[in-house]
Amino acid sequence: MRRAEVEEMPAGLWQKCPKCAVLVYQKDLERDLYVCRRCGHHFRLSAVDRVRITADEGTFEERDAELHPANPLAFPEYEEKLARDRQKTGLPDAYIWGECTIGGVRTVLGAAEAGFLMGSMGSVVGEKVARTFEHAAQEKLPAVVFCASGGARMQEGILSLMQMAKTAGAVERLASSKKPYISVLTDPTTAGVLASFGSLGDMIIAEPGALVGFAGRRVIEQGLKVRVNPESQTAEFHLAHGLVDMITSRKDMQPTIAWLLRYLA
Repeated sequence: MRRAEVEEMPAGLWQKCPKCAVLVYQKDLERDLYVCRRCGHHFRLSAVDRVRITADEGTFEERDAELHPANPLAFPEYEEKLARDRQKTGLPDAYIWGECTIGGVRTVLGAAEAGFLMGSMGSVVGEKVARTFEHAAQEKLPAVVFCASGGARMQEGILSLMQMAKTAGAVERLASSKKPYISVLTDPTTAGVLASFGSLGDMIIAEPGALVGFAGRRVIEQGLKVRVNPESQTAEFHLAHGLVDMITSRKDMQPTIAWLLRYLA
């Protein structure tokens, strides 16, 4: 192939797998739900795509799409970062939720967007997560939430940390209604989200190889002066030690959730 032909090749046709380094054709990757055919690595998936491959076609009705985060602490450059990620993801913040059916079961579905400030939980994300569970409790419906987060949003300070208690309380209200909550831990699920609603599901599912943990590996090593086994912050490690109930590949996720909903709800 001549150099001119290489230079004219459109961008975005291929992606490099971060695990096995093989080049994957974009259309094949989309057909495979963003899972590498060679090594099974699960690429990060957008919140919109999560909803698309989980909800029954045409049934998802989004709620609270008009909620946008403010800058209560006047944190420098926060508004610019929000505007950047709104443009990048097409979302107002790092979480969407609504009603749908999954396998024919009426369900409240939420999904986090790791591409928006690393899925961090600020006051708006926390409010929308809490409304997910409160709506499910009010309507006597099960809830399914796909978690993906780097933790609390530092630009909102204590207002961000307060969302941990608020979302945990909302999960308890759903539990009081005797309806199930299925939590799905995707890459990454860490810090405040893992320490609140992420770990409170009646069933906790994880995707293969997902990063799951509270503090980051470098934070632990620098703060405690100890070496951390990289495998200790994986979904597989948490399955072996009881935090996760099952690990399910992406192609099996929707039918597995549908089966659980029919069984539990």
